[in-house]
Amino acid sequence: MPTLSVLGTTLHHRESGDPEGLPFVFLHGNPTSSHLWRNVLPAVAAPGRRLLAPDLIGMGESGRPDLAYSFDDHARHLDAWFDALGLTEAVLVGHDWGGTLAFDRAARLPDRVRGLAFTETIVKPLYGDEFPPAGRQLFELLRTPGVGEEMVLEKSLFVEGLPATLATTLDPADLEVYRRAFPTPRSRRPVLEWARMMPLDGEPADVVARIEHFDAWLATSPEVPKLLVAFEPGPGAMTDRGAVAWCEENIAGLEVSHNGLAGHHSPEDRPGELAAAINAWADHHGLARA
Repeated sequence: MPTLSVLGTTLHHRESGDPEGLPFVFLHGNPTSSHLWRNVLPAVAAPGRRLLAPDLIGMGESGRPDLAYSFDDHARHLDAWFDALGLTEAVLVGHDWGGTLAFDRAARLPDRVRGLAFTETIVKPLYGDEFPPAGRQLFELLRTPGVGEEMVLEKSLFVEGLPATLATTLDPADLEVYRRAFPTPRSRRPVLEWARMMPLDGEPADVVARIEHFDAWLATSPEVPKLLVAFEPGPGAMTDRGAVAWCEENIAGLEVSHNGLAGHHSPEDRPGELAAAINAWADHHGLARA
């Protein structure tokens, strides 16, 4: 699978489909990689579609430069990857922080996005009781100096806890793929930094500002088709009925596909239903290159 040199490091991606087709770019979140999309990409393949799924910087098989692994670091490296491949337009598909990065890129570069599809994604800053108490307690602990390092860097909480975020059983071989990307405490730094970026009660301010910026764009861009692939909330799921209702009220040009039970990592639990929803939406909007 291809690896490109960008900004003094490397970004790895998987690619399939029509090399001359409209790019569909699939963005993963924390703590996964392009492996998350392994069962989705083949089911989305169609004439006129080029399918790509990068590993974010510091994750999967991509490089691990000495960075803060801020939201801006991820966005800059992703922008450089798009430019290196000459992707002047694309349909963006995102899960978890991958969806948030997709929204951010679309708001900054609206002329380069043909459509947006997302599932189990951070769509807005969270305040007060918008975040479940158990989840709030966890993310507050993750932000506590020393405690977060012990939980994520030493104990690899997010990677080892992946099976608990699924409504189905994760094959041990697939867990090993995710585990292999983070063999040491130092290699898990991007996982911890992503966890500490959860936008709670106005912090971190830089991430909240970027989300507020793309929320304004999402509300005023009906010309760009958007798809929320929602599921009956299973283990760890963040997209409950309230979140779906918020999206319907605040995202212009949005369609919602309702599907069966899935945990937070819905591309692992329901790849077939996710792909079918994307296919139906893309076909309806003519998202392919003739």
